[in-house]
Amino acid sequence: MNSSTQSVPLLSPDLLARLERMELVSRKVFRGRMKGERKSKRKGQSVEFHDFRNYVPGDDLRLIDWNLYARLDQLFLKLFQEEEDLHFYALIDASESMNFGDPTKLHVAKQLAAALGYVGMCRADRVSVQALGSEGRRAPVLRGRASLWKMLNYLESLESGQNVSLFDGVKDFSIRNSGSGVVVLLSDLMDKRGYESALRMLIGRRMDVFVMHILSPEEIDPPLRGDRRLIDVEDGDTAEITINAYALEKYHETVRSFIGSVKAFCSRRSIAYIPVRTETPVETIVTKYLRERGVVR
Repeated sequence: MNSSTQSVPLLSPDLLARLERMELVSRKVFRGRMKGERKSKRKGQSVEFHDFRNYVPGDDLRLIDWNLYARLDQLFLKLFQEEEDLHFYALIDASESMNFGDPTKLHVAKQLAAALGYVGMCRADRVSVQALGSEGRRAPVLRGRASLWKMLNYLESLESGQNVSLFDGVKDFSIRNSGSGVVVLLSDLMDKRGYESALRMLIGRRMDVFVMHILSPEEIDPPLRGDRRLIDVEDGDTAEITINAYALEKYHETVRSFIGSVKAFCSRRSIAYIPVRTETPVETIVTKYLRERGVVR
């Protein structure tokens, strides 16, 4: 990690205070494992009364309001607003390509994962913030504000070099985590095997999927000229190129095409696509952009 980002805290005290007033948003309704602090659209059994409806044969007799029956001589069923336990997962791409920029893409991914994770913990959601690959297997399961230090310790210990493909990383995550819920993938999506199969796997798990596509300004508009020898930091592949105006224009076209294809892929599959540039302060991303795109409220 760049030395300039090593000393930067993942979450400032001011941002922590603002996060405590937010809530994660799910576009789907999931059946929780235990009662949390968010209201579900499903009608179930809980402590908060919601409405009545007429009894129909086969309904649970325990839900009949016998006081109403005694007064009206009619059977009514009590309905309740069920509180739901949301499962929130933040999956961090910690491959070597994420160790680029100032701040690095990995550092920004950690900041965003920490921010969203803390929002979930403040609402008693079940939170798991983890790197793709072997480092994800030691990630703690978090709930409640008191778990903040566990999450931060784990994130601060993460380093780049987890050069697992997105597909293999998501597959490993899916095997280890059987629950459904909201999942946010934080990645530059720079994988020679592609990102499509990994996202399809998350959709197949009936997850509510968000993709935060993290890129540095140097990747979008590289400040390079002349003859260069490019080396792939993940597999060591090399290429000799001459960077001139024509080559830069072709590069810009390729970048625009790549971003456009990711956005279109996500749109066709109801995946929320959120572009992130590393020079944008994390406070702005969370309190403005993520609110606008419906990740938090």
